[in-house]
Amino acid sequence: MKLLIGLNIKSNWIPILVFGLIFSCLLFLGSWQLDRADRKQALLEQQKLRKNQYPIELDVSEYTNRDYRYQRVVLRGVYDGEHQFLIDNRVINGVVGFFVMTPLHLHVDGRSVLVNRGWVPLGGDRKKLPQVSVDSGEVTVTGIIDRFPGVGLTLAGASTPSQGWPSVVQVVDGSILSEVLGYSLLPFQVLLDQDVGQGYYRHWNFESSMPPWKHRAYAFQWFALAIMLVILFFGYSSKR
Repeated sequence: MKLLIGLNIKSNWIPILVFGLIFSCLLFLGSWQLDRADRKQALLEQQKLRKNQYPIELDVSEYTNRDYRYQRVVLRGVYDGEHQFLIDNRVINGVVGFFVMTPLHLHVDGRSVLVNRGWVPLGGDRKKLPQVSVDSGEVTVTGIIDRFPGVGLTLAGASTPSQGWPSVVQVVDGSILSEVLGYSLLPFQVLLDQDVGQGYYRHWNFESSMPPWKHRAYAFQWFALAIMLVILFFGYSSKR
């Protein structure tokens, strides 16, 4: 008799425990998607506000204490045309090519920043790299600060530049490129404005792969599943 009572209590607690775990997971996933939607919305508003602002002088001394992403800036310095990087496997309109990243020695405290001068096609022969020469005189350029271009899957050795110049690399790691160059680089890139000279094809896409409304749609699905789980659980329990 005692054994039967113990088995009955155990069999009642197991479905309740499973229900509680699944229900909690569904609520967590829904809340997580709502939080991502809010973050994406704030990021889009930041993009819109900063991209429409008049370009400001980059205060290099404050870059560690201030979020400069999507800020339009004006830079003055000299390009290091002898040491440029070609960021490989960049596809635009179905065509494979490179982003041309050129170090710019800033007059402000002597630091350097990578300027993304745009996209060039690969061409028919991978062994023949595109000509990406640039003037060696003093320049004044404007652009938008952004993170280094990323990839979906990083393979071993992808961040190691090839020998020779221009150097080909798939993943931009500022610390590794700084070692190769022999001088420090700021931890971001500057996307060259379309109306600035000495650039290539530039159509910067700041849109996220998943907009806020998609995150909210996913959140609705998770919460709907949680409600359905509650209905099924209590319906099943009432029949038992």
